[in-house]
Amino acid sequence: MISLDEAVTARLESHGERFEVLVDPDAALAIKRDEFEGDLEDVIAAEDVFENASRGDRPAEEDLEEVFGTTDPMAIIPEVIRKGEIQITAEQREEMQEQKRKQLINTITRNAVNPQMDNSPHPPERIERALEEAGFTVDPMEPVENQIDDALDALRPVIPIRFEEVTMAVRLPPEYAGSGQAQIREFGDLEREEWQNDGSWVGVLTFPAGLQNELYDKVNELTSGEGDARVIKDKDELSTR
Repeated sequence: MISLDEAVTARLESHGERFEVLVDPDAALAIKRDEFEGDLEDVIAAEDVFENASRGDRPAEEDLEEVFGTTDPMAIIPEVIRKGEIQITAEQREEMQEQKRKQLINTITRNAVNPQMDNSPHPPERIERALEEAGFTVDPMEPVENQIDDALDALRPVIPIRFEEVTMAVRLPPEYAGSGQAQIREFGDLEREEWQNDGSWVGVLTFPAGLQNELYDKVNELTSGEGDARVIKDKDELSTR
């Protein structure tokens, strides 16, 4: 379950009665869109249905039976969310908007490049400033993935930007290859890999271009600066020399 501070109220008025439940705001939106795949118990603040959640008042069982055909809160809660309205305070809205804004900036940073600078990644600070300059407002009630296209449309008049993938070859020396290659694999799709005669590991990966600098940093961190990473244009190429 979540804390009361994290929850918003979903409210349904039906048959002259009011029913309220306390739920995580993002989960409530996912349930409303029939996109929720988690465990309901993990995203609610109370396994209960209220007439007035702020006072803790509960509806009569006969009212629950009449409206929902059951008194089971876990069966009723999703129905209240789907058919009702999600109530959020100004403070909750502001907090949700800030969280979504950070998620949006992170997503764009990880996937976007500057086509005028050899497809180099944009730092998050530049994306943040450009969004502010463009006057783009993040919708706290909409999933981040649904706002990316609109955000990019707003950014393009301000900075050169496009979503791009990059293919890079990475070489880890023998003493770092065993444990290091597992972490490198997490960056994207492993196109090819090869264990060299000296025990070195070489892999070719494709991933969002905005992660280039992060990959360089990871290779240096894992190998104390002894590894290699470079952008390649031919996925059949394995050498990083």
